[in-house]
Amino acid sequence: MRVKVRSGDTLWYYSRLFMIPLNLLIDSNPTINPNSLFIGQEVLIPGFITQTYKIKKGDTLWKISVGKHLAVDALLLINQNMNPNQLQTGSTILIPKRVITPIVSGMKNYHYEAVTEDIRNLKAIFPFIKVTTIGNTVLGKPIYEIQLGKGTKKVHFNASIHANEWITSSVLMALLNYFLLSLTNIKPIRGLQTMPLYQSVNISIVPMVNPDGVDLVLNGPSPEVREQVININRGSTDFSGWKANIRGVDLNDQFPAKWEIEKERSPEKSPAPRDYPGTAPLTEPEAIAMADLAKNRQFNRVLAFHTQGEEIYWGYEGLEPPESRALAEEFSRVSGYKSVQYIYSFAGFKDWFIKEFRKPGFTIEMGKGINPLPLSQFDEIFEEVLGIYLAALYM
Repeated sequence: MRVKVRSGDTLWYYSRLFMIPLNLLIDSNPTINPNSLFIGQEVLIPGFITQTYKIKKGDTLWKISVGKHLAVDALLLINQNMNPNQLQTGSTILIPKRVITPIVSGMKNYHYEAVTEDIRNLKAIFPFIKVTTIGNTVLGKPIYEIQLGKGTKKVHFNASIHANEWITSSVLMALLNYFLLSLTNIKPIRGLQTMPLYQSVNISIVPMVNPDGVDLVLNGPSPEVREQVININRGSTDFSGWKANIRGVDLNDQFPAKWEIEKERSPEKSPAPRDYPGTAPLTEPEAIAMADLAKNRQFNRVLAFHTQGEEIYWGYEGLEPPESRALAEEFSRVSGYKSVQYIYSFAGFKDWFIKEFRKPGFTIEMGKGINPLPLSQFDEIFEEVLGIYLAALYM
């Protein structure tokens, strides 16, 4: 929500007026000097939107403010051209409305357009988040990263490296939305105050690593790649089993962590819907973007969301640090998922992260069944993974 500064206004006053933490106001307005506002300057108020209200006979600002649980000055601030003593029946004014319910809906097919729209809406309501592009897909779609938090501990989450595991993107975006609401409404999650986490952690989220693949699974092939992907899919137009990127390369077999062994053990020797590791490590733009992000940001830990199995993989060749075990045990406790140190698999993102940085990396296999998992599992998965999300920030 945007407001225009009046004489005497301060960010501290807006914090009191809208009951929004002052630090979130400051972070929502990074180009503003918080100690020197000027008249007419626009300020973003996080956690609020505006709605129109039609004046009824007998309305006064005081009556409206009581009915909407607002201070009268909040109405005056966003209706500065209004004469408060001459409200005209049938005319409209703006009402600030606190956002208290999620805007991210997990109960739908979560394709690239859906995640893009949700990112745009979250940025508008919670302007203290930062949205950047870390690269582009084969078909040129931007791969978005969302950042928030002021701390030195850097925690990264990603989802939908595998195309038919797209429900991971909606879960991750819903977790972010829930966390943002907790911050602006000053409400704990499972008894945990979230502002200290915001202050102590820098959170990185790539909600959809493989947008081209996700759109193929959910929407079918676009004309420009139709013939190519049907050939890769062995003549079938059923793409529900597709995990790879649009070129038929499995992005979670693309990282230089014993890639040669993964290539040798894979039954796929050419582009395929799944399990083909490519001609070399890091040939695909999506994998390159993720590797560059990790190198540039130097995360303290990473969590990659996958489906399915209700398991947590956390080891790689004995290179994982001692804290990985403690984290995995806590993730298991709060989710009910099984902690698994080693599996015979290589070249994944978490494998490479552990090898490259000797820091904790995790693959979280959410839910149970056959991919893509049904939306009926969304609520259960969300509750299970919420504990993992909080523990990853807190510990």
